[in-house]
Amino acid sequence: MKQQLSGSNIGKYIRKLGIAALFTGAAILFYGCENNIEQIKAFYITENLPILEATNFETLFTDSGKISYSLKTPKLLRFEDEGRNYIEFPEGMQLVKFDNNKKIISSITADYAKQFIAEDKWEAKNNVIATNAQGDTLKTEHLIWEEKKEIIYTEDFVKIIRTDQIITGIGFTSDQKLQNWKIKNPKGTIYVSVNKENQQMDVTEPNPENSSTEPKPANGQLQFSN
Repeated sequence: MKQQLSGSNIGKYIRKLGIAALFTGAAILFYGCENNIEQIKAFYITENLPILEATNFETLFTDSGKISYSLKTPKLLRFEDEGRNYIEFPEGMQLVKFDNNKKIISSITADYAKQFIAEDKWEAKNNVIATNAQGDTLKTEHLIWEEKKEIIYTEDFVKIIRTDQIITGIGFTSDQKLQNWKIKNPKGTIYVSVNKENQQMDVTEPNPENSSTEPKPANGQLQFSN
């Protein structure tokens, strides 16, 4: 005998089928994902999302009421990673250091940087350019600045461009003013002079038979490691 469903029974029957389908689907979904639950948990646990984000950010840092340095960046991200707070500058930054008279004593630009807050430490990477008050320019791909120790250093290749010479080497340390600096492993020096009449630069290559990687000192500020 065929079972007939009245209008009221049809609604109940459809609801029963819907509930059964829901539980069946949930069971299948749970079964399909059961083996991946740990992977999903691991993804959400390890993913480190910023707690703060800012664009076109500019600020001044002060020390004892006096401007210490300024910061400009297209994008700023602040993270809290297992108690180690840091700020990331994924699109680069410009950092300018001032003396007590608000005069610029050094600056650093880079395509990427991080600031480790608790350590008072900065790390710059990719196309790093640093300059001092005398106009000397340091170029490298990696540079670290430790504020507490007031030192700047790198273990990477460096090129230092001055008004009369270009110096290259591996490894570099300096005070934060980029005044008293030294290259750990100097590679060579090219002496240059500018012809003021036609604004041309004359380059003097070192003599291969009597070459020296030690450049001409300037104001007693240049040092080299042994």
